[in-house]
Amino acid sequence: MKRDAANPKGHSQWTPFQDELEPANKSGRLANPSVIPLFDVAALPDRARFVVVGAGVHGMSTAWHLAMSLERSGKGKGSEVVLIDKQGPGAGATGVACGCIRNFYMTGPLHAILRESVAVWESDPVNFGFQQVGYISVGEANQEADYVKLHKSQKDNGYASDLYVGREAKAFLTSLWPDFKTANCDVVLHEKPSGYAGTHLAVWGLDQKCRQWGVQRVYGAEVTGYDMANGTVNGVITDRGRIGVDEAVVVSAGGWMPIHWDWLGRASKLDVTYPDGHREDDMDMWTFWRLLEGEVYLPDGVDFRTADGRDSPVLHVELMNTPVLGGDGRELQDHVYWYTRYAAERVGAPGLQGGTIPVKLGPEAVLEPYGHLNDRYQADDWFADYYCTVAGMLFERFETLRGHFKERRNGGIGAFTPDNVPVFDWVADNAFMTADSNHGFKMIGVGKLVANMLVQGEMPAALRPFGLERYRTGATFGDRNSNCPWV
Repeated sequence: MKRDAANPKGHSQWTPFQDELEPANKSGRLANPSVIPLFDVAALPDRARFVVVGAGVHGMSTAWHLAMSLERSGKGKGSEVVLIDKQGPGAGATGVACGCIRNFYMTGPLHAILRESVAVWESDPVNFGFQQVGYISVGEANQEADYVKLHKSQKDNGYASDLYVGREAKAFLTSLWPDFKTANCDVVLHEKPSGYAGTHLAVWGLDQKCRQWGVQRVYGAEVTGYDMANGTVNGVITDRGRIGVDEAVVVSAGGWMPIHWDWLGRASKLDVTYPDGHREDDMDMWTFWRLLEGEVYLPDGVDFRTADGRDSPVLHVELMNTPVLGGDGRELQDHVYWYTRYAAERVGAPGLQGGTIPVKLGPEAVLEPYGHLNDRYQADDWFADYYCTVAGMLFERFETLRGHFKERRNGGIGAFTPDNVPVFDWVADNAFMTADSNHGFKMIGVGKLVANMLVQGEMPAALRPFGLERYRTGATFGDRNSNCPWV
C-alpha cells in the first residue's frame, strides 16, 4: 500500500465506505459531509411525535433507542421518531473523534454513564466497530490519591478495573510492553470493559439501527430555529419547512449547541456556585476548545501489540511534572498528556491516532465549516513533534515515528459547559438537551437513558446528577476548572 499518496480531495476524513464526499456548498459556505453514504433518506414530514435534532452519536443513539423502546413496549411506532441533521451522520465532532471509550474521569457520577454506555457498545460490537481491548491510564506518584478514589468509584458502579502502584505499576506496564520505559510512571489504572471504536464504523452502525427500527431519517434539512410559545416547543423550523412537535424534542447539536440554546431562549451567562461555597458570576454558559489530535503510520515491522500478541489497550499517560524535549533539546511542553490507540480503520493503514490537551478558545467560535475544513482550528505545528516525541519517550519501538506522521489537516472544536461536565436536562417544557461538553462519542448509552425517560416518564438515576440546577445549588462539578476539560 502506498502510504504517502496525496489526499485527492485536499482534506482529511478518510472513510472505509467510498471515496471521500466533496464538501457541500450551502448558501456560499462549505459544509462538512456525512461520513457515510446516505440512502433511504426521508422527506421532512409535517408533524412528528418526537423530533431528535443532530445525527451525531447522541442523536442517533436516542432516535434508535426511542424507536426500539416504543415498538417493544407497545407504546408507539418507530416511525413516530424523526431524526434531523443538516448534512448527515457524523458530519460534526462524532465523525472526527478519536474514538476512545474509557471511564477515566475524576467526576464520579460519570462512571455510571459509562457503565451504561459500554453495555450499548457490547450489544453489537461488530456493527459499531467496538474493540474491547481495555484502557490503561498512567500517572506520577503525586496522582496516587486521585487514582485510588477513581478506582473505588468505578468498582462501586460495577465497572471492572485494576489499580497498580509503585513497583507493581512498572511491572504491569513492562509485562504488557517489554519495551515500555517506566520512568516517572508510578500509578496505573487498567479499565477492562473499555477500548475504542472506529468512528465511521460506529456512525454506520447507528444509522442502520435507526433505519431498521423505522426512524424517519431526514438528512439535508438544516434547523434554523424553534417555534415556541409559553415555554413549549410547538415546532422545529428548518430550511425545508416547519415540522410540528406533538410530544418532545431532543436537542443533540454538539458544537452547535450554543446556537440552539440561544434559539430556545436561554441566557448566555449564568452564576455558578461550587461545593466549597465559592461563586463565579456571569460565567459563559458555553466555552469552545480547539482539539489537538492526529494520526501516524506505523513503520514497516513495527506494531502496537502486547507481549502476548494481542491488540494493545488504549493508552493514556499524564505526567504533569515531566517535560517533553525535542531532538534538539528544546522544550516542546512542560508536561506529558498523551493518549493513543491503534487506528488502522482511520489511518487507512496500520497506524495510531491520538492527541493531547485541547486549547481553550472562549465563548465565540466559527462553526462553519466544521473540523478539518476550517482553516482556523487545525492542530498546531508543534503537535506532530510532541505526539511522536512522547511516543518515543514511552516506547523503544516508537523512537523513529516522526517521519511517519500523517501530514494532513486535523481540526475540530467542541462546546464545553461551565464546569466542563455534560448537561443532560430539560431546557423547555418539552425540549431535552444532551450537551455532552465534548465527552460524547464514548457516551453512546446516554441516548438509551434519554429514550427510557421519554417512554417511561421518569428521569434515570444515572442522568440526575447532570442537570442545570447544579450550578445554582452549589453541586457544580470540579474545583473551578482543570487545565484539561475532560475531567
